[in-house]
Order: sequence, then structure tokens, then C-alpha cells
Amino acid sequence: MSGLEIGLLSILAILVLIYAGMHIAIALCLVSLVALWAIKGSFPFAMNLLSLAAYDSVAGYVFGVVPLFVLMGFLVSVAGIGRDTFWAADTLLRRVKGGLGLATVGANAVFAAVTGISVASAAVFTKVAVPEMLRAGYTPRFAVGVVAGSSVLGMLIPPSLLMIIFGLITEQSIGDLFIAGVVPGLLLAASFGVMILLYAYLLPSRVQPNPVQAEARDESAGLAIVRLLPVAVLILLGFGGIYVGWFTPTEAGAVGALGAFLIAAWRRQITLPIFWKILVETGHVTVSIMFLIIAANIYSRLLAFSGLPLALETWVKSAGLGFYPLLILYSAIILFLGTLMDGVSIMLIMVPMFLPLVAKYSVNLIWFGIVTVIAVEVGLLTPPFGLSVFVIKSTLNDARISLGDIFAGAFPYVIVMCLVLLAVIFYPPIALVLLQK
Repeated sequence: MSGLEIGLLSILAILVLIYAGMHIAIALCLVSLVALWAIKGSFPFAMNLLSLAAYDSVAGYVFGVVPLFVLMGFLVSVAGIGRDTFWAADTLLRRVKGGLGLATVGANAVFAAVTGISVASAAVFTKVAVPEMLRAGYTPRFAVGVVAGSSVLGMLIPPSLLMIIFGLITEQSIGDLFIAGVVPGLLLAASFGVMILLYAYLLPSRVQPNPVQAEARDESAGLAIVRLLPVAVLILLGFGGIYVGWFTPTEAGAVGALGAFLIAAWRRQITLPIFWKILVETGHVTVSIMFLIIAANIYSRLLAFSGLPLALETWVKSAGLGFYPLLILYSAIILFLGTLMDGVSIMLIMVPMFLPLVAKYSVNLIWFGIVTVIAVEVGLLTPPFGLSVFVIKSTLNDARISLGDIFAGAFPYVIVMCLVLLAVIFYPPIALVLLQK
């Protein structure tokens, strides 16, 4: 059996094992080990390659960005910043049709700028926004759809866990990826807002058929803006520091984590047991991510030995595919895989395979990373996997709202995301404008 055939079989084996329930990192390492052994005919060689890959993958200062941003995200959730952000947005937008939907999108966009984890956004705003919308007479399908759709902003608006992973496995600047994600993230949030307004004014029966005057909180616009000050400080400390060159991404993560800790302590939302629990959860998430990065490095070496990227390049040339058809094919495969597995798994499988081919076209790999993240994000909302949808369902715990309702409510947001993806593909300055200093 040739190396190419082994490489193709290894991809199939990885997909089968992941879909069968095996952890993505274990599947990548196991299949890569067996495939390398089969290609080189030497088990000691395969083991040595794995050990070298394990060390090379995470031996660097830049990897400190992972635990620091994860820690900041947990501290932000404990501090209640998500709830305050939603209430502030509601106060400012309550007189607009579909105002609670707009407030959810706006709050998610702001919350995304200090967490970077879509699942966290989905869990927080399911508890905060959905009950408020239901009390105000919004349809259940619209309420859960807004939360599901806007939760994906956490992976595009920096800091983003997917961007960090992309930067580490492709050796691209994480700071540049963060900066490049700002405009596409704001464009996506604005597109969601426009869609909500169109629904509210043109199809009110699908949004709020029986408006109920929600209890008005004794809160002025000034107080609402004050509620936003803590998150604004965190955004300026983190992303602002990266943009103006004060901090590296790792340093920004440390400053952001310290800022989030001080806010939580000031609000008396953190105790020693809670802080210990946060540290343990941060360790669990960090180890899981590092394991994934090691597995991706091992898998990349397998692909190089199998000759699969070279064969893919030869096929593209023989088929006469240009760069944009290739990128559309790449995005379509990611969208399809999004119906079967989680975003991190898709990224770890697809990026090492297509990166050498895309690099041949001398395109900006930061832009390629943003395209990848947007395409991967769509999978958070598509059945049957739809991780954000399942998080909302389990957090909501309401038998009246089915998984089908959440998927249906999220579908318009999938369409909008695909349109934004096409816009970024065919007009790269959307992602690169802030990098042109």
C-alpha cells in the first residue's frame, strides 16, 4: 500500500473514530502512529517522531496565551459581566421593535470581546436573555434562535479560542488574527441586527405576536453605560493593548485575567472555593487544548510523509481549479463536516491538509484563518451536531422548546453567516483593513 493510500485511509479512520465518540486528540495520535508505522515500516521511528512532535508543539512562550485567556473567560463569567451587558443593551434598545433581540446580539458581541468561547456565550445568554424575551411576548423559536445565532460571535470577535488554535498550528501571529477578526465580527453582528429589524417590522408574527410590556428596570441610559464600563476596560486592556503594540497576546491575556479577577473581587462574586474551581477548570481546558495542538502537529507530520498535500496540489492543477474555486471547495467541506463534528476537530483535520496548498498561491494566511474560523463557526448551528444548540437546550431545560425549534430559529443566522463568509472570501480587505497600518 502506498503512502498516499495510507494517508487517505488515515483521514477516513480519523473521521470514523471521532464520530464514534473517540476524543479528537486520541484519534489523531493513534491513527497517525499506526499510519507512520505503516509508511516507514518502523515502530521505533513512529514513536520517536511522536515524541519530537509532542515537545516541539508546545515548547514556547506564546503558548501561555491559552491558559490566560481561558482563565479570563471563566473570571468574566463569574463576575456577572454577561448579565450586566445584556441589561445595559436592553435599557438602550427597549423602545425599538425587536429590541430584546438586538440587545442579545449586542451583548453577545461585547461579551465575545472578553471571553472568546461561543459555548460560554450560549450558556450565559440562555439563562439571561431567553426568559426576558419570553416574558415580553417574543416567540420561543425567535428567542432561542437569537441566542444560538449570536453566540457564534464568541469565536470571531477577539479573543477567540479558534483563532488561537489556528495561529498555533499554522505558526501565524495570534495578535494579527485577533486584529483581523474585529471587522468581520462587527460586520456579522451588524448583519444579525439588520436581519432582526427586518423580521420585527416585516414579519412581526414570527418575532413578537403578542407584545407584553416588560417590567421596566429603574435604570437610566447613563446607568446602563456605567454597567458597560468594566467590560470596556477589559477590552481596552486586552485587545487595545495588542493593537497599539503595548502587549503581546500572552501579556494581554495576563492583564485581562488580572482585570477580570479584580472586577469579580470588587463585586464580591469570587471566593476562595470559587477561585479554586476556576483554576481547576482552566487547567482542564488548557490541557485539553494543548493535547489537541500536539495531536495536530503529529497529524501534520503524517500528512507530509504520506504525500497527500502534494497529491492534492497535483489534482487541483490537473482539474484546472483556480484559487477561489479551491477556497469555495475548502469552505464547502468544512460546512459539511460541521454537521458531523465540532469546530476544533474540523480545524485540526482540514487546516494541515489544505495549508500547504493555499500557501502556494501566496495569499495572506491571516485572511485564510478568518475565512476558516467563519466557516467552522457555522457548524455550531447546523444539525445534527450543532454544539451551541445542544448547550442552549441543556441550559434552558424547558420541555416546551425542542431541539428542532432551536435549529429552526438558528437557521436564518446560518444564512447570514454564509453570506458574510462569501463577502470575506471575495473581498479580503474586510479582514485585513486594520492590519494595514
